[in-house]
Amino acid sequence: MMEGGFALPHSLQIDPGRERFPCSIVWTPLPVLSWLIPFIRHIGICREDGVILDFAGPNFVCVDNFAFGAVARYIQINKEKECCISTHPSAFKGDDGYWHDDPRREILTWDDALRKGTQEFQHLSYSLLTCNCHSFVANNLNRLGFHSGGSNVEKLAVLIFLKGWWVSKTAFLRSSFLTFVIVSSLGLALGGTTYLSS
Repeated sequence: MMEGGFALPHSLQIDPGRERFPCSIVWTPLPVLSWLIPFIRHIGICREDGVILDFAGPNFVCVDNFAFGAVARYIQINKEKECCISTHPSAFKGDDGYWHDDPRREILTWDDALRKGTQEFQHLSYSLLTCNCHSFVANNLNRLGFHSGGSNVEKLAVLIFLKGWWVSKTAFLRSSFLTFVIVSSLGLALGGTTYLSS
């Protein structure tokens, strides 16, 4: 299989039927909320074996059970080209505040970084606006040195919007702005201008 111009090993192949997205960022709409505010979605990050991890609530990181339904969109990350994980750490200090040769860092693989992020977020309270699934993914991407660090909620939303691949045509229809248009049209048809002013 070719993805983005490079051959993928069998273990890194996307398998939407089994919900396996190795080394990927995954995304799905939030029921009702995404219908009303289409740019609000749920996001997760996947281990090397494709298992999805997502921060789903206070002190809770979901493993292999995407909290709000099937994946609609994904971005597979080429960890060799886009991340700074090395078994031979340099003296580079990343945005995460660790020296790459600092023994406290203990991150040598993609899964090591995700394990550290999961351990941290299992002790955090969830907040829709500040400490949420987007924060979890951004934190993990910074641990991975993705694009030299500096990932945040806004950059993540833009990345998914511009570079994300739809899992299927059905996922596109289920997740696109089409639902927003239908809900808004129903609101206008049933409530008239009162719907717009509320």
